[in-house]
Amino acid sequence: MPITTTAAILRARGAPFSLETVTLADPGPGQLLVKLAACGICFTDVGVQRYEQGTPLPHVLGHEGAGTVMAVGAGVEHVAPGDRVVLSYASCGHCPNCASHHPQYCASFMALNYGGVLPDGAVPMHQGDAPVYGGFFGQSSFAGHAIAYARNTVKLADDVPFELAAPFGCGLQTGAGTAYNTLDVQSAHSFAVIGAGSVGLAAMLAAVDRDCHTIVAVDRVADRLDLARRMGATHAINSNGMAAADLALALRAIVPTGIDRIVDTTGVSAVVRGGLEGLAARGQMALLAVTAPGTEITINPNTLLGGRRLVGAVEGDADPQSFIPWLLGRHRAGRFNHAPLVQTYAFAQINEAVADMAAGRAVKPVLLMD
Repeated sequence: MPITTTAAILRARGAPFSLETVTLADPGPGQLLVKLAACGICFTDVGVQRYEQGTPLPHVLGHEGAGTVMAVGAGVEHVAPGDRVVLSYASCGHCPNCASHHPQYCASFMALNYGGVLPDGAVPMHQGDAPVYGGFFGQSSFAGHAIAYARNTVKLADDVPFELAAPFGCGLQTGAGTAYNTLDVQSAHSFAVIGAGSVGLAAMLAAVDRDCHTIVAVDRVADRLDLARRMGATHAINSNGMAAADLALALRAIVPTGIDRIVDTTGVSAVVRGGLEGLAARGQMALLAVTAPGTEITINPNTLLGGRRLVGAVEGDADPQSFIPWLLGRHRAGRFNHAPLVQTYAFAQINEAVADMAAGRAVKPVLLMD
């Protein structure tokens, strides 16, 4: 039987979210209905709110949901009603990348995560006869309830609060996975993160877990640098007003031979160039930012001749079904304490939470639905 719930709807690009009532259909084959308890806010949500990225409007965003399964469709076997779950990104399960355990590079990634409709073309929510687009990252969790899929639903143990579990669905998975998987940080490496938001600090926590000997946090917000220090950074660089050459010099002042592994979450051309020029020979730098349409990055290609690598990564090169439980295990072991990143807000405060994150007052806002 269709269920009525409250959702935060984006009706115009750049507009605030509006809490309204919508109706969700019953879960179909391979789908499940989740009553949400918490949802993190990610800069990808803000990017879609601000910039045209092919998502139809009106749309319900939100892609770091956590809650309780209410009902399952045919073919869903690994979770059942009453199970606690965390939701991640959607993937098809049968393209070459999915078949080789790289669902983050699914051939249908954009259609499944940004298209606004279910795989059969149906609109997932309605207000009377009016369609409301959703299925954002296979969930649309800025709502009291969501339709998700077996492939992007990860069963959650009872010992992790929903507000701490929710950010694993995207932001923490992306940052930590990039450090653990894409860059394979090790104790012999020096490490830097450029942009100390939730994704960057998750990458930094992975470097702390791997006992990197030098860990540098770079940001324009002094409070974030202080937080990075408390969470394990050995050095901090305030990059406010800093030119590309200055950033490279600041990194090399800490490690004269250059930094071995760097994660950039800014996507700013001058910043990326400065990081690349501060990279050690045979070092690697990963780019994670979702940038505005038309963004271009200029580099000196001679920098790459030292065996340096500039790579991109999606969702931390991680399969959520295996990586999220593993990362939660690191959290339980005291090796990945992300709790200081989380700041909770009532669902009705969604626009305040977005503003606080954009202004640097909150690192990882998490909405509480109850």
